[in-house]
Amino acid sequence: MRSSKLVVSVTGLVLALSGCEEKKSAPMKEPPPREATSAVAATPAPAATVDTSLLNAYAQVKAKIESPANPITDDKVALGRALYHETRLSKNQDRSCNSCHDLAKYGVDGEKTSLGHKGQRGTRNSPTVYNSAGHFAQFWDAREKTIEDQALRPITNPVEMAVKDEKQIVEILRSIPGYAPLFKKAFPDDKEPITAPNTAKAIGAFERTLATTSRWDKLLAGDQSALTDAEKVGFARFADVGCPTCHSGAYVGGAELKKLGLAKPWTGKVDDTGRMTVTKDEADRLLFKVPSLRNVAKTAPYFHDGSIATLDEAVKLMARHQLGKELSDADVTSIVTFLGALTGDLPPADRIGKPELPPSGPKTPKPDPM
Repeated sequence: MRSSKLVVSVTGLVLALSGCEEKKSAPMKEPPPREATSAVAATPAPAATVDTSLLNAYAQVKAKIESPANPITDDKVALGRALYHETRLSKNQDRSCNSCHDLAKYGVDGEKTSLGHKGQRGTRNSPTVYNSAGHFAQFWDAREKTIEDQALRPITNPVEMAVKDEKQIVEILRSIPGYAPLFKKAFPDDKEPITAPNTAKAIGAFERTLATTSRWDKLLAGDQSALTDAEKVGFARFADVGCPTCHSGAYVGGAELKKLGLAKPWTGKVDDTGRMTVTKDEADRLLFKVPSLRNVAKTAPYFHDGSIATLDEAVKLMARHQLGKELSDADVTSIVTFLGALTGDLPPADRIGKPELPPSGPKTPKPDPM
């Protein structure tokens, strides 16, 4: 081996010398300074791009989530915003829709389960209200179809706002004089505008304006620069693992029910039977609505019972129990990085903050004694 290396070396030297003989009349050039040869700029790595075929399962979110059954009008939205923040629609006059679905906190309260009437806690985590009007159904067990169907349920739930029934909702609103003109403007064709269905429609119309767009929507529109390279790599891993099986569509979820523990039995608490609580059908045991992943980085804790504190842990558990896959820490970090790109911009405070509410009338019911 040494002799072959030597031959090569000598041959190279001879060739070099012969080249100098042929060009000895040419003046020798000074070699460039060492600094010049070492300062050559590195070629930048090509930017990551998303395979556009993977985006066919998704769609951009629209600014308003329209419904032919409940057309959105400015007056209806203004009324709905007031009702959303109205604590007098609770037995103790201390809870509102915004208490559990805080619009300044991405539509959640950050609790495992929310505090309700007299400090009671519900059994399920309060999901974000942002974009929820576009979901195929409402509540974790999909027991209501539309956001309007859902709107009054927390008000009459004895654990949440504890108003006796829809009749009492109407009585409360009629006892506050300032609501009469607001309802008349929102429902000008109704002889008696203050009704339970109109209350639900007004709240629903307001919630239909709570759509959030993000850099993800810019990517869907064709702007490959909207996401960072790390986020694009994370999306590729998200897709490769199989997450779009459940999390697709405009809301990256919110479109169907899925069994918790589909691939591997769920090892967490199973006291809540999910959809079965509604249908009483054993086939619906542990069926829950697939949550939307829009704004998911801002809506901890996770799952129907709020039992998982971090998004990293939620991703790892979903891969294991829904897809039968064990993810490395690096994969989890990459996917979570992508999920951050789904965080949208909140509406301005003058659209979602608490408005000035009508003053109480002399007949407004008093809070329930503690």
